[in-house]
Amino acid sequence: MAALIAVDEAPRRTMKILIAEDDEKTAGYIRKGLIEHGYVVDTVQNGTDALHLALTGQYDLLLLDVMMPGLDGFAVTAALRATGQPVAVLLLTARDTVEDRVRGLETGADDYLIKPFAFSELLARVKSILRRTSARPGDSGDGHLRIADLDIEPLRQKACRAGRPLDLTAREFTLLALLARRCGEVVTRMDIAEQVWDMHFDFDSNLIDVAVARLRRKVDDPFPSALIHTVRGSGYVLEAR
Repeated sequence: MAALIAVDEAPRRTMKILIAEDDEKTAGYIRKGLIEHGYVVDTVQNGTDALHLALTGQYDLLLLDVMMPGLDGFAVTAALRATGQPVAVLLLTARDTVEDRVRGLETGADDYLIKPFAFSELLARVKSILRRTSARPGDSGDGHLRIADLDIEPLRQKACRAGRPLDLTAREFTLLALLARRCGEVVTRMDIAEQVWDMHFDFDSNLIDVAVARLRRKVDDPFPSALIHTVRGSGYVLEAR
């Protein structure tokens, strides 16, 4: 894995990343590595500064330590989503419980990396998130998608229903686009885990169900008919019924 990462291409355009980490040594280590791989990187040491910069700067990705002075990583993520800020978020934490991972997901984080971690793993997560959240001409599925009154524009990372824009996080958009591209087909929890989170599915975890429930609240609940349906024991399907 490390060898493949070492020879991987630099980003097509310069991506801007904000690191919020109160441990200077850790922040410096991550910053140095990301700069060497072609990213523009800013750093702060507390959640208050992280939230201010995230709201006023143009970042492609935030790396947020969960345990920070002032606002913690969960609070920063929740505040960003409350304002409709769609920037991608990767939470960094030493807390490895399912409850913490679910909480991070519920606040709107795109991924969750447990400390200590190898830089190669962090870099792989960063690249994976940016691939999912950055529009690139020529990617499969860039065409406009329409299912009933739901419209999805993958190139612009925009979705609306009945003409009303949907306020989706980057990960929620990726999940919705996956379901839409396979409209009428059951998408298993394992498929979602591998294609949206790039991870193997833990059958003892309800992370996928939580994510779909959050998406439903935005895509279905405000409207008279549901498009996202549960197929018991299998997964989910998006279709008009």
